[in-house]
Amino acid sequence: MTEIILHHYDRSPFAEKVRLVFGLKNVNWRAVDIPVFMPKPELIPLTGGYRRTPVMQIGADVFCDTRLILREIDRRFPTPPLYRPGGSGLIAAWADSTLFVNAVGVVFGTFADQMPKEFKEDRVKTSNGLFDADRLKTEQPAQRTQFRAHMRAIESELSDDRAYLGGDAPGIADFAVYHCVWFVSVRVKELDFLASCPMLRAWRDRMAGFGQGTRTSLSPTDALAIARQSAPMPVAPSLCDDLSGCALGEEVAVAANDYGRDPVRGVLLSIDDDEIIVARHDPALGDVNVHFPRIGFDVMPTS
Repeated sequence: MTEIILHHYDRSPFAEKVRLVFGLKNVNWRAVDIPVFMPKPELIPLTGGYRRTPVMQIGADVFCDTRLILREIDRRFPTPPLYRPGGSGLIAAWADSTLFVNAVGVVFGTFADQMPKEFKEDRVKTSNGLFDADRLKTEQPAQRTQFRAHMRAIESELSDDRAYLGGDAPGIADFAVYHCVWFVSVRVKELDFLASCPMLRAWRDRMAGFGQGTRTSLSPTDALAIARQSAPMPVAPSLCDDLSGCALGEEVAVAANDYGRDPVRGVLLSIDDDEIIVARHDPALGDVNVHFPRIGFDVMPTS
């Protein structure tokens, strides 16, 4: 099996979600450290413009967004399973959007005065003002009140003594919620948002106990060399009845529809309700396939 490479930085909450799943599934993986904000000169050649963290690389295939990254990991390492019926996907979607934005609001607002100017400007630009640290500083009473209310709501979900949000085994909902709880807990230590949430504290500790699998460092240069020396995986035909109207073989642009909307241009290879795959040719790397989840991303013709 071609090795899994995660392009990330240690403080990234979404990267923590992936790292913890590596722990659950005992995955051996390579870690490439990337800059916290643009420019990212050794990542962009792989993605074609996508700049969010993390990005997973397998040879000359690049997977964007944790919604798709985790599904690919679960496909390759099916035991224990990450996805189960029963509404866990809806909880995960809530955590990745509403809860995550609130967690960022608490952390960014708390540390607004300590953040480099370049970092703050980058996050304002890429989020269309959503992650404006200076504004979030003024909103701290509201941001913190909301986060505490979210924590108590999760505590209520665990009040029947279940080990995880979906029952006796961890699933995607647990990892989506955990990365938000982790982000605030490790950064804003002077405020204990879990003080009145004993079930949630015990759940957090159980989740942290999965670890991060076996991690080995890899240089960005070596990661690019691996892509250069590899060929993209074969792509199975898809039923291209997507409502975007885009056709297979057409030049398209794919972009997130919430924030970090930098478009990636390429030839549409596959599209369905789960995944979008485009083929790119980079002068320095050769052929690279870039994968996106369908949910959260728009695709449109470039002509």
